[in-house]
Amino acid sequence: MSRVFVSGLGSVSPAGWTVEALRDALAKKEPLPTQPLTRPGWQKPLKMRPVPNLAARPPFLAHPRLRRTSPITHYVAAAALEAVKSVRHEAHTRIGIIVCLQCGCVQFSFRFFEETLKDAATASPLLFPETVFAAPASHVAALLENTPLVCTLAGGPSSYAQGLALGIDWLLEGRVDACLVVGAEEINWLLADALWHFDHHAVISGGAGALCLSLNPERSPGVELELITDAHPDTAAADRRQTAKKMRAQMPPENQAEILCDGLNESPRADAAEARAWADWSGPRLSPKLVLGEGLMAAAAWQCVAACDLIASGEFMAANVSLVGANQQAVGVRFHRVGQTISDLSSPAKTGSLAL
Repeated sequence: MSRVFVSGLGSVSPAGWTVEALRDALAKKEPLPTQPLTRPGWQKPLKMRPVPNLAARPPFLAHPRLRRTSPITHYVAAAALEAVKSVRHEAHTRIGIIVCLQCGCVQFSFRFFEETLKDAATASPLLFPETVFAAPASHVAALLENTPLVCTLAGGPSSYAQGLALGIDWLLEGRVDACLVVGAEEINWLLADALWHFDHHAVISGGAGALCLSLNPERSPGVELELITDAHPDTAAADRRQTAKKMRAQMPPENQAEILCDGLNESPRADAAEARAWADWSGPRLSPKLVLGEGLMAAAAWQCVAACDLIASGEFMAANVSLVGANQQAVGVRFHRVGQTISDLSSPAKTGSLAL
Protein backbone atom coordinates (compact mmCIF):
# COMPACT_ATOMS: atom_id res chain seq x y z
CA MET A 1 0.00 0.00 0.00
CA SER A 2 1.22 3.52 -0.81
CA ARG A 3 2.72 5.55 2.00
CA VAL A 4 1.58 9.11 2.69
CA PHE A 5 3.99 11.84 3.75
CA VAL A 6 3.61 15.31 5.19
CA SER A 7 5.27 17.65 2.69
CA GLY A 8 4.69 20.93 4.46
CA LEU A 9 3.20 22.69 7.47
CA GLY A 10 1.46 26.03 7.85
CA SER A 11 0.05 27.92 10.81
CA VAL A 12 -1.68 31.13 11.79
CA SER A 13 -2.51 31.37 15.48
CA PRO A 14 -2.57 33.76 18.44
CA ALA A 15 1.18 33.10 18.56
CA GLY A 16 1.75 34.55 15.09
CA TRP A 17 1.58 33.89 11.36
CA THR A 18 4.09 31.04 11.00
CA VAL A 19 4.81 27.53 12.23
CA GLU A 20 7.92 28.92 13.90
CA ALA A 21 5.77 31.27 16.00
CA LEU A 22 3.52 28.37 16.95
CA ARG A 23 6.54 26.25 17.88
CA ASP A 24 8.04 28.95 20.09
CA ALA A 25 4.78 29.59 21.94
CA LEU A 26 4.14 25.90 22.61
CA ALA A 27 7.73 25.36 23.75
CA LYS A 28 7.25 27.96 26.50
CA LYS A 29 4.04 26.24 27.67
CA GLU A 30 2.71 29.55 28.96
CA PRO A 31 -0.86 30.64 28.10
CA LEU A 32 -0.80 33.58 25.73
CA PRO A 33 -2.32 36.84 27.02
CA THR A 34 -6.05 37.30 26.65
CA GLN A 35 -7.93 40.35 25.48
CA PRO A 36 -11.47 41.48 26.34
CA LEU A 37 -14.24 40.84 23.82
CA THR A 38 -17.29 43.03 24.31
CA ARG A 39 -20.62 41.24 24.40
CA PRO A 40 -23.53 43.66 23.76
CA GLY A 41 -25.91 43.91 26.69
CA TRP A 42 -23.41 42.51 29.20
CA GLN A 43 -21.16 44.57 31.42
CA LYS A 44 -18.55 41.84 31.80
CA PRO A 45 -16.65 41.16 28.56
CA LEU A 46 -15.70 37.73 27.28
CA LYS A 47 -12.07 36.69 26.79
CA MET A 48 -10.29 35.95 23.54
CA ARG A 49 -6.85 35.22 22.14
CA PRO A 50 -6.83 36.90 18.73
CA VAL A 51 -4.36 36.49 15.91
CA PRO A 52 -1.85 39.39 16.13
CA ASN A 53 -1.87 41.98 13.37
CA LEU A 54 0.95 41.81 10.86
CA ALA A 55 3.41 44.69 10.74
CA ALA A 56 3.04 44.90 6.95
CA ARG A 57 0.29 43.81 4.58
CA PRO A 58 1.27 40.41 3.11
CA PRO A 59 1.69 40.32 -0.70
CA PHE A 60 -0.94 37.63 -1.23
CA LEU A 61 -3.67 40.04 -0.13
CA ALA A 62 -3.06 42.01 -3.33
CA HIS A 63 -4.70 39.19 -5.28
CA PRO A 64 -8.03 40.43 -6.70
CA ARG A 65 -9.99 37.62 -5.03
CA LEU A 66 -8.72 38.53 -1.56
CA ARG A 67 -9.42 42.27 -1.51
CA ARG A 68 -12.71 42.12 0.41
CA THR A 69 -12.35 38.80 2.19
CA SER A 70 -12.87 38.03 5.87
CA PRO A 71 -10.06 37.26 8.35
CA ILE A 72 -10.72 33.52 8.12
CA THR A 73 -9.80 33.59 4.42
CA HIS A 74 -6.60 35.49 5.25
CA TYR A 75 -5.73 32.83 7.82
CA VAL A 76 -6.43 29.96 5.41
CA ALA A 77 -4.43 31.60 2.63
CA ALA A 78 -1.41 32.32 4.84
CA ALA A 79 -1.32 28.81 6.33
CA ALA A 80 -1.84 27.27 2.90
CA LEU A 81 0.98 29.21 1.26
CA GLU A 82 3.37 28.26 4.06
CA ALA A 83 2.42 24.58 3.80
CA VAL A 84 2.78 24.25 0.00
CA LYS A 85 6.16 25.95 -0.34
CA SER A 86 7.86 22.66 -1.23
CA VAL A 87 5.39 21.71 -3.99
CA ARG A 88 3.73 24.86 -5.30
CA HIS A 89 6.32 25.82 -7.90
CA GLU A 90 6.98 22.32 -9.23
CA ALA A 91 5.86 22.12 -12.83
CA HIS A 92 2.36 20.70 -13.43
CA THR A 93 1.78 19.84 -9.76
CA ARG A 94 -1.95 19.37 -9.17
CA ILE A 95 -2.83 20.52 -5.65
CA GLY A 96 -6.07 19.46 -3.99
CA ILE A 97 -7.55 21.72 -1.33
CA ILE A 98 -9.70 20.64 1.61
CA VAL A 99 -10.77 23.36 4.05
CA CYS A 100 -12.36 22.17 7.30
CA LEU A 101 -14.55 24.57 9.28
CA GLN A 102 -16.84 24.39 12.28
CA CYS A 103 -18.31 27.90 12.39
CA GLY A 104 -16.90 29.39 9.21
CA CYS A 105 -17.20 33.00 8.08
CA VAL A 106 -18.95 34.37 11.16
CA GLN A 107 -17.71 37.96 10.83
CA PHE A 108 -19.19 38.59 7.39
CA SER A 109 -22.31 36.60 8.25
CA PHE A 110 -22.85 38.81 11.27
CA ARG A 111 -22.30 41.98 9.24
CA PHE A 112 -24.62 40.89 6.45
CA PHE A 113 -27.51 39.86 8.66
CA GLU A 114 -27.06 42.96 10.83
CA GLU A 115 -27.42 45.13 7.75
CA THR A 116 -30.37 43.08 6.56
CA LEU A 117 -32.19 43.48 9.86
CA LYS A 118 -31.57 47.24 9.90
CA ASP A 119 -32.72 47.79 6.33
CA ALA A 120 -32.97 44.92 3.86
CA ALA A 121 -33.16 47.36 0.96
CA THR A 122 -29.68 48.74 1.63
CA ALA A 123 -27.89 45.59 2.82
CA SER A 124 -24.71 45.23 0.78
CA PRO A 125 -24.85 42.29 -1.68
CA LEU A 126 -21.05 42.36 -1.73
CA LEU A 127 -21.02 40.87 1.77
CA PHE A 128 -23.17 37.86 0.98
CA PRO A 129 -20.60 35.77 -1.00
CA GLU A 130 -18.29 35.93 2.02
CA THR A 131 -20.90 34.40 4.33
CA VAL A 132 -20.90 30.94 2.76
CA PHE A 133 -18.74 28.12 4.12
CA ALA A 134 -17.06 27.51 0.76
CA ALA A 135 -15.68 31.06 0.46
CA PRO A 136 -12.19 30.50 1.96
CA ALA A 137 -11.55 27.36 -0.12
CA SER A 138 -12.72 29.10 -3.27
CA HIS A 139 -10.42 32.08 -2.73
CA VAL A 140 -7.37 29.94 -1.95
CA ALA A 141 -8.02 27.82 -5.04
CA ALA A 142 -7.90 31.01 -7.13
CA LEU A 143 -4.70 32.02 -5.35
CA LEU A 144 -2.92 28.69 -5.97
CA GLU A 145 -4.41 28.25 -9.48
CA ASN A 146 -3.62 24.60 -10.40
CA THR A 147 -6.26 23.06 -8.10
CA PRO A 148 -8.34 20.35 -9.81
CA LEU A 149 -10.21 19.35 -6.63
CA VAL A 150 -11.50 21.72 -3.93
CA CYS A 151 -13.74 20.74 -1.04
CA THR A 152 -15.09 22.29 2.17
CA LEU A 153 -15.94 20.07 5.15
CA ALA A 154 -18.16 21.43 7.92
CA GLY A 155 -18.26 19.61 11.25
CA GLY A 156 -16.72 19.33 14.69
CA PRO A 157 -12.96 19.53 15.31
CA SER A 158 -12.51 15.80 14.74
CA SER A 159 -13.65 16.41 11.14
CA TYR A 160 -10.12 17.62 10.49
CA ALA A 161 -9.06 13.96 10.58
CA GLN A 162 -11.75 13.23 8.00
CA GLY A 163 -10.24 15.96 5.84
CA LEU A 164 -6.88 14.18 6.06
CA ALA A 165 -8.56 10.89 5.16
CA LEU A 166 -10.25 12.46 2.12
CA GLY A 167 -6.94 13.94 1.02
CA ILE A 168 -5.34 10.51 1.25
CA ASP A 169 -8.09 9.08 -0.96
CA TRP A 170 -7.45 11.74 -3.61
CA LEU A 171 -3.73 10.98 -3.57
CA LEU A 172 -4.14 7.21 -3.78
CA GLU A 173 -6.64 7.57 -6.61
CA GLY A 174 -4.15 9.71 -8.53
CA ARG A 175 -6.53 12.67 -8.72
CA VAL A 176 -3.97 15.11 -7.26
CA ASP A 177 -0.20 15.20 -6.77
CA ALA A 178 -0.39 16.92 -3.38
CA CYS A 179 -3.27 17.72 -1.07
CA LEU A 180 -3.59 20.68 1.26
CA VAL A 181 -5.78 20.11 4.34
CA VAL A 182 -6.58 23.27 6.31
CA GLY A 183 -8.57 23.78 9.51
CA ALA A 184 -9.60 27.35 10.35
CA GLU A 185 -11.84 29.63 12.43
CA GLU A 186 -12.27 33.34 13.12
CA ILE A 187 -13.49 35.22 16.20
CA ASN A 188 -16.79 37.03 16.70
CA TRP A 189 -18.53 37.93 19.95
CA LEU A 190 -21.57 35.87 18.93
CA LEU A 191 -19.42 32.75 18.57
CA ALA A 192 -17.61 33.45 21.84
CA ASP A 193 -20.95 33.90 23.60
CA ALA A 194 -22.23 30.57 22.25
CA LEU A 195 -19.06 28.82 23.39
CA TRP A 196 -19.33 30.42 26.85
CA HIS A 197 -22.77 28.87 27.36
CA PHE A 198 -21.26 25.41 26.83
CA ASP A 199 -17.91 25.95 28.53
CA HIS A 200 -17.27 28.88 30.89
CA HIS A 201 -13.54 28.03 31.04
CA ALA A 202 -12.84 28.26 27.30
CA VAL A 203 -11.10 31.28 25.78
CA ILE A 204 -12.03 31.64 22.12
CA SER A 205 -9.23 31.99 19.57
CA GLY A 206 -8.86 32.08 15.80
CA GLY A 207 -6.42 31.17 13.07
CA ALA A 208 -5.62 28.22 10.83
CA GLY A 209 -3.41 25.17 10.58
CA ALA A 210 -2.45 23.31 7.41
CA LEU A 211 -0.80 20.06 6.38
CA CYS A 212 0.27 19.35 2.81
CA LEU A 213 0.18 15.62 2.01
CA SER A 214 1.87 13.78 -0.85
CA LEU A 215 3.15 10.34 -1.84
CA ASN A 216 6.68 11.63 -2.44
CA PRO A 217 9.03 11.20 0.56
CA GLU A 218 11.58 13.56 -1.01
CA ARG A 219 9.19 16.47 -0.45
CA SER A 220 8.78 15.68 3.25
CA PRO A 221 10.69 17.20 6.18
CA GLY A 222 10.75 13.67 7.59
CA VAL A 223 7.15 13.01 8.66
CA GLU A 224 4.89 10.17 7.59
CA LEU A 225 1.18 9.81 8.32
CA GLU A 226 0.87 6.31 9.74
CA LEU A 227 -2.68 5.90 10.96
CA ILE A 228 -6.12 7.46 11.17
CA THR A 229 -8.47 5.51 13.41
CA ASP A 230 -12.07 4.76 12.70
CA ALA A 231 -14.44 7.66 13.34
CA HIS A 232 -16.38 6.77 16.49
CA PRO A 233 -19.62 8.82 16.46
CA ASP A 234 -21.44 10.01 19.54
CA THR A 235 -24.90 8.50 19.65
CA ALA A 236 -27.65 7.89 22.17
CA ALA A 237 -26.08 4.48 22.79
CA ALA A 238 -22.47 5.71 22.92
CA ASP A 239 -21.60 8.97 24.69
CA ARG A 240 -18.30 10.89 24.50
CA ARG A 241 -16.67 8.76 27.18
CA GLN A 242 -17.31 5.58 25.21
CA THR A 243 -16.32 6.99 21.83
CA ALA A 244 -13.12 8.47 23.26
CA LYS A 245 -12.30 5.10 24.80
CA LYS A 246 -12.85 3.33 21.48
CA MET A 247 -10.57 5.77 19.71
CA ARG A 248 -7.89 5.29 22.36
CA ALA A 249 -8.07 1.51 21.91
CA GLN A 250 -6.99 1.93 18.27
CA MET A 251 -3.98 4.06 19.17
CA PRO A 252 -0.59 2.69 20.34
CA PRO A 253 0.31 2.20 24.00
CA GLU A 254 2.54 4.62 25.88
CA ASN A 255 6.08 5.09 24.62
CA GLN A 256 8.58 7.62 25.99
CA ALA A 257 9.91 8.24 22.46
CA GLU A 258 6.48 9.51 21.40
CA ILE A 259 4.35 12.48 22.36
CA LEU A 260 0.61 12.84 22.80
CA CYS A 261 -0.95 16.02 21.37
CA ASP A 262 -4.34 16.24 23.05
CA GLY A 263 -7.23 18.69 23.10
CA LEU A 264 -7.38 19.33 26.85
CA ASN A 265 -8.17 22.87 27.91
CA GLU A 266 -8.37 22.86 31.74
CA SER A 267 -12.14 22.56 31.54
CA PRO A 268 -13.33 19.76 33.86
CA ARG A 269 -16.57 19.18 32.00
CA ALA A 270 -15.26 19.46 28.42
CA ASP A 271 -12.05 17.53 29.15
CA ALA A 272 -13.57 14.65 31.11
CA ALA A 273 -14.05 12.12 28.30
CA GLU A 274 -10.66 12.69 26.67
CA ALA A 275 -8.77 12.82 29.97
CA ARG A 276 -10.31 9.55 31.05
CA ALA A 277 -9.54 7.85 27.72
CA TRP A 278 -5.84 8.78 27.98
CA ALA A 279 -5.49 8.22 31.73
CA ASP A 280 -3.00 5.40 31.02
CA TRP A 281 -0.63 7.75 29.15
CA SER A 282 2.23 8.95 31.34
CA GLY A 283 4.62 9.83 28.52
CA PRO A 284 5.34 13.27 27.03
CA ARG A 285 2.22 15.32 26.37
CA LEU A 286 1.37 18.61 24.67
CA SER A 287 -1.94 20.49 25.02
CA PRO A 288 -1.93 23.35 22.47
CA LYS A 289 -5.28 24.76 23.64
CA LEU A 290 -3.79 25.60 27.05
CA VAL A 291 -1.45 28.02 25.29
CA LEU A 292 -3.45 29.15 22.27
CA GLY A 293 -7.06 28.95 23.42
CA GLU A 294 -10.11 27.17 22.01
CA GLY A 295 -9.71 27.50 18.27
CA LEU A 296 -12.31 24.82 17.45
CA MET A 297 -11.40 23.46 13.99
CA ALA A 298 -8.22 25.54 13.91
CA ALA A 299 -7.19 24.00 17.23
CA ALA A 300 -7.50 20.49 15.77
CA ALA A 301 -5.24 21.55 12.92
CA TRP A 302 -2.76 23.13 15.36
CA GLN A 303 -2.55 19.81 17.21
CA CYS A 304 -1.57 18.04 13.98
CA VAL A 305 0.83 20.78 12.88
CA ALA A 306 2.54 20.79 16.29
CA ALA A 307 2.80 16.99 16.26
CA CYS A 308 4.44 16.94 12.83
CA ASP A 309 6.76 19.81 13.69
CA LEU A 310 8.04 17.97 16.77
CA ILE A 311 8.83 14.93 14.64
CA ALA A 312 10.46 16.98 11.87
CA SER A 313 12.69 18.69 14.44
CA GLY A 314 13.88 15.29 15.69
CA GLU A 315 12.49 15.70 19.21
CA PHE A 316 10.22 12.66 18.94
CA MET A 317 10.03 9.53 16.82
CA ALA A 318 6.24 9.63 16.66
CA ALA A 319 3.24 11.68 17.76
CA ASN A 320 -0.34 10.74 18.53
CA VAL A 321 -3.11 13.31 18.04
CA SER A 322 -6.33 12.92 20.01
CA LEU A 323 -9.42 14.60 18.52
CA VAL A 324 -12.48 14.19 20.71
CA GLY A 325 -15.21 16.44 19.37
CA ALA A 326 -17.77 18.22 21.53
CA ASN A 327 -20.73 16.19 20.34
CA GLN A 328 -19.90 14.51 17.05
CA GLN A 329 -17.16 11.87 17.05
CA ALA A 330 -13.73 10.86 18.29
CA VAL A 331 -10.84 10.19 15.89
CA GLY A 332 -7.13 9.60 16.46
CA VAL A 333 -4.26 10.42 14.08
CA ARG A 334 -0.71 9.12 14.30
CA PHE A 335 2.45 10.42 12.59
CA HIS A 336 5.98 9.02 12.71
CA ARG A 337 9.46 9.86 11.49
CA VAL A 338 10.29 8.76 7.96
CA GLY A 339 12.71 5.84 8.00
CA GLN A 340 11.40 4.36 11.23
CA THR A 341 9.67 1.01 11.17
CA ILE A 342 6.84 -0.17 13.35
CA SER A 343 9.28 -2.23 15.40
CA ASP A 344 11.35 0.90 16.04
CA LEU A 345 8.31 2.57 17.52
CA SER A 346 5.71 1.28 19.92
CA SER A 347 3.68 -1.90 19.60
CA PRO A 348 1.44 -1.88 16.53
CA ALA A 349 -1.91 -0.24 17.12
CA LYS A 350 -5.21 -1.95 16.56
CA THR A 351 -5.56 -0.35 13.18
CA GLY A 352 -8.70 1.41 12.10
CA SER A 353 -10.23 1.45 8.66
CA LEU A 354 -7.74 4.09 7.50
CA ALA A 355 -4.50 2.50 8.68
CA LEU A 356 -1.75 3.26 6.17
